Amino acid sequence: MNLAEIIAPIADDMNAVDEVIRQRLSSEVVLIRTVGDYIIGAGGKRMRPALLLMIAKALGYRGAMHHVQAAVVEFIHTSTLLHDDVVDESDLRRGRSTANAVFGNAASVLVGDYLYSRSFEMMVEADSMRIMQVFSQATTIIAEGEVLQLLNVHDPDVSLERYLQVVRYKTAKLFEASAQVGAIVAQATPQQEEAAAAYGRHIGTAFQLIDDVLDYSGDAEALGKNVGDDLREGKPTLPLIRVMEVGTPAQKQLIQEAIKTGEADFKAVAQAIFETDALQYTRQAAVAEAEKAKSALAAFPISEQRESLLKFCSFAVERDR
Repeated sequence: MNLAEIIAPIADDMNAVDEVIRQRLSSEVVLIRTVGDYIIGAGGKRMRPALLLMIAKALGYRGAMHHVQAAVVEFIHTSTLLHDDVVDESDLRRGRSTANAVFGNAASVLVGDYLYSRSFEMMVEADSMRIMQVFSQATTIIAEGEVLQLLNVHDPDVSLERYLQVVRYKTAKLFEASAQVGAIVAQATPQQEEAAAAYGRHIGTAFQLIDDVLDYSGDAEALGKNVGDDLREGKPTLPLIRVMEVGTPAQKQLIQEAIKTGEADFKAVAQAIFETDALQYTRQAAVAEAEKAKSALAAFPISEQRESLLKFCSFAVERDR
């Protein structure tokens, strides 16, 4: 099952979120509209907004505020992408040139700041200190995750614990906040809110782990980015960490040098990964996270949206892009 089929029950809500995004991107500054339209129109999966919408509806929400808050999530996510691509010096995302490659670093950073600021302007519309607390804490932790990842770059001694901390901070936290805000909008019980946060945290971790697998098992066209980009940027992801744990001395040295320099022979690194259980190990770790996400849904009433959330778990680990 693909993502479009999974989110079909909230198709009208997703359209409403897209309309909110279009309206709130409006600005008298032409460059803001141009860059904003470019990055938001890049064909992203909109997973985080969809997660917020599905959680809210699974818990019985029938208003419209979840549309605004889902757009908040997409703006926060988009601002992080704009900044990430500048930091990583990336020139390709989702199969096309990054905004910084087209408009320059300065424009990307400043429009990212605009989207970030706009998201805070919008989140106050819910008149909920709890939503403000969750989102503001999440943005702080995401920023910490970015810095932690920067510290890990070109460091072959990064442990599994340090790597997973970056994943939880940089990627999983916005999934967690999206799900938790969906529960808050629906005025869920404390138990359901906690379950929603756990679901988002585990599903977000699973998504990142599968991204790590795809970086070494897919092709550039399918992934929408250059295969091996993380390696070239000196990022020690889980498959690489696993090779250094179980590989031969020669394989360990190869990976260490690759992380240090970002200039190793990609084919040789890929061969080392395929000759060990690195990809299977990483995929199994993702499956374990997805199972934890499924378990969290026990606190939710049976509904069409709950079923979609369960299918979302399978999609997270079975996808090929």
